[in-house]
This record gives sequence, C-alpha cells and structure tokens, in this order.
Amino acid sequence: MSLADLPPGQHADRVRNHWWWRPGWRVGRRFYAFHVTFENQPELYRLADSYRSALGTAPALTLIPDRWLHLTMQGIGFTDEVADDTLAAIIDEARGRLARLSPVDVQFGEVVVADEAIVMPATPAEAVNRLRTTTRAAVGQILGDANVPEDSHRFRPHVSVAYLTTEGPAEPYVRAVAVTEPMAAAVRITHVDVIDMHRDRQMYEWSPIARLPLLGPAHSNTSAIPTEETQMTQTAIRADVNGLDYEMPVED
Repeated sequence: MSLADLPPGQHADRVRNHWWWRPGWRVGRRFYAFHVTFENQPELYRLADSYRSALGTAPALTLIPDRWLHLTMQGIGFTDEVADDTLAAIIDEARGRLARLSPVDVQFGEVVVADEAIVMPATPAEAVNRLRTTTRAAVGQILGDANVPEDSHRFRPHVSVAYLTTEGPAEPYVRAVAVTEPMAAAVRITHVDVIDMHRDRQMYEWSPIARLPLLGPAHSNTSAIPTEETQMTQTAIRADVNGLDYEMPVED
C-alpha cells in the first residue's frame, strides 16, 4: 500500500521494487519538478542515519545518503514536452507566489514502511501541503489547471531514507526499524527548488535549475534549525522521483 493510502502510524503489508518504469519514463528522458532539498541539516542527517543503520542488514533495498535527502513536492513535466519559455514562466509565477509565504518549521521522527520506500513523514503536514498547493497553482496558471501533473489529493509530505528493490512481505523492514527510537529532527524549510532529473541508472539524479525562497516573516520556533541557502550549487545530486511521474500520483 502506498504512503498516501496508509493511515498514520501504519505500515504496508507488502513491498515491491521501486525501480519499475512508470508511464512516460525511459532511459535518457528527464523531468522538471519542484522539490525541497536539505543542505546543512544535521538533525535530519542524524535521524536518517539512525534508520539507515537499522536497515543495514535488511534485504534488497537502496539506502539514501544525506546529500540526496529531499522532500518530493510537485511535478511540472518531461523536459521534451515543456518549452524553455514555458518553464521560465512557471518558475517566475512560482517565485512570486512562494515569496509571499513564510519559512516552514516541520519535524521528522517516525518512520513508515510503504510499498516502495521507507519514509519519514513530515509533521505538521499542513504547512508543507500549502507549499505544494502553491506550486500547483503556479503550474496551473501557466499550463492550465487540467494540465497540472499528479493528483492534488494524493500527497503526504515525507523524506525517504531507503527504496525497496524486491517484492515480498514488509515484515523484515518493519522489524528492522522497530528497534530504533531516535530523537525527532527539527527542520526549517526556507526554499523550494526547481530541478531537472532522470533515473537512467536506477538512482534518481538531478541538477538544480532555480531556488525559490520563502520570504514571508519567519515564525519563532527555537526547536527548528534555520538555513539561509540562497545560491544553488551546480553539482548533480540524486533525488527521489517516485510519485513525480507525469501520469501518476505522488506516493514515495
């Protein structure tokens, strides 16, 4: 069962290989999307590492290093179907809308074994949902609401720590993470990124295109760690595109 369908605190019964080819995807094809990335977030890295360590002996999975942790947000479209001027217009529209929003404080703590990935849901989800709604509105303003990829109702914000690579019962993974009781991680989201990604080598690789800051007044929250990243590096890093399929809902 996908993350979007699982009740809070519940794991899937069975898992499957994350790397099946979703509609429209093929070797060499790229996709534009909005993601939240996490640079200089030691609490998040600590939490993710605790789960990665617990999963080290679990079968058939791919662990996600700190550098590639991210929060899947909203797809735009395949690069061969979105013209450069259209992408620029979407970015400009999103930049203006997101600039009116404040940075978002969230926590990660629990882990969920979903059907294709092991993930840490973000709480509270409402503010992150607002970020996604804002990016969807920007895409819809340029492409038309009927042409916005993905189901607006199938979104549960999370950071994945591992992808499953086989089909079978979820129980070994549930048992592996059950022994871990790490302290929750506080994160302040200060920007949304536009990226260009592919999955040619069974790993989501991406390059940054634009960083869109949240410039509204920040709310005081001493438990969150603020980040002030304003320049994107051009180093290609890998990210989760599961759920960012042009014809598929957001899942993992």
